[in-house]
Amino acid sequence: MNGETPVMDEFMDRLLRLEALLEAKDDAGIGSMLASLHPSDVADLVEELDERERVHILDLLPIDLASETLAEMEAEEHPEEILAALEPARISELIAELADDDAADLIGDLPPEEQARILGTLTPVDAGELRQLLQYPEESAGGIMTTEAVVVSVHLTAQQAITEVRRQARDIGPEFYSVFVVDLLRRLIGLVSIQDLALAEPDTPLRRLAVPPPAVVPVDLDQEDVGRLIARYNVPSLPVVGPDNVLLGRVTFDDVIDVMEAEQTEDILRLAGLGEEELRGTWYGAVRSRLPWLFVNLVTAIMAAFVVWIFQATISQIVILAVIMPIIAGMGGNAGTQALAVTVRRLALSEGGLPQWEVVGKELLVGLVNGAVLGVVVGVAGYLLESNATLGLVVLMAMWGNLLIASFAGGFIPILLERVGVDPAVASSIFVTTFTDLAGFFLLLGLATALMLP
Repeated sequence: MNGETPVMDEFMDRLLRLEALLEAKDDAGIGSMLASLHPSDVADLVEELDERERVHILDLLPIDLASETLAEMEAEEHPEEILAALEPARISELIAELADDDAADLIGDLPPEEQARILGTLTPVDAGELRQLLQYPEESAGGIMTTEAVVVSVHLTAQQAITEVRRQARDIGPEFYSVFVVDLLRRLIGLVSIQDLALAEPDTPLRRLAVPPPAVVPVDLDQEDVGRLIARYNVPSLPVVGPDNVLLGRVTFDDVIDVMEAEQTEDILRLAGLGEEELRGTWYGAVRSRLPWLFVNLVTAIMAAFVVWIFQATISQIVILAVIMPIIAGMGGNAGTQALAVTVRRLALSEGGLPQWEVVGKELLVGLVNGAVLGVVVGVAGYLLESNATLGLVVLMAMWGNLLIASFAGGFIPILLERVGVDPAVASSIFVTTFTDLAGFFLLLGLATALMLP
């Protein structure tokens, strides 16, 4: 067994076949092989090729499969560069086939001159729609919404609305989940389900069937907040509105899934101080992103080492402290990380429940209890190692105090940083680590100096 999953084995088999077909310049074989795959699977294969091969394959594929493949590629693989490398006629075909939000995402990642060139290949109507989407901030509701929606007038009857839905669905395709009801000024009145339309009497006024949406998304709302609304109300899409409640488009759950995955990945990287590093970036980019934070960590490590240096006389007389020091500091670091993770996540989700400053009180209580329990354990261990009750007491108090400080720091520091305008996901971990190391060493060595030396 090589440890690879059947899915990975199948992917590698496909990749080897594709590379062999590319080497043999067998375009017919490439087209036949990829035409049977889902666009997501094709995108995974294309991402493993070099730029020239990517462009060649996107030229070979049928227009619908090529457009969906571009939409399924990861952002860090820069599918917009593949699009820009194609011939103008092919670009126009692909953009026309893509959903307008996917097209805007691709074009929006290009330099302004490339955007202008690609928009110039489109019809005035298509180019105008994309320019409208491109004006919204990338991480706002407007930046992830699609203008493709089934919209009917509130003045229609149920039968008239069904006819209009059929007409619009031919252009939009099968992927619509709600029918939006608007007035003559396109102001949102409500939603109506296909089931209600089908069951209603033909002459029933649509106004009687429309119900308020569970939530309405302002066009400038942050994309993370949009994701929370869709998750909270468990709906496949939400309407996006501008001033005066004018319907501009909709955000669908599939776009939100991509957004939340990207945001969570970003949060994880930033928690480690790697917010600017791409997962598949170059070694140079990784060094440039990580080295400054490593310098900061070096400074904090020197501070902790300085505390140890101050108490070197104590350590030389009570050597067992050198064994216990990493235990106290390590447990404090773990406790601080736990409190930090919970607090940063609470801030990111903007959850209700306890007020922010009461969260700090909760973490203090957790640290108080956990520190007492673990302090007793390590205190007993310290006593048994040297048969010295004073050593056990010192270890108990150091562990208890460090976990209390760690829990406080993990709850307090992210909230404080957010209040002063600093992203807690980026800076919190360094400060929490510094507090727990300094406190752990100082408590253990300071208490040992005070209680165990003459």
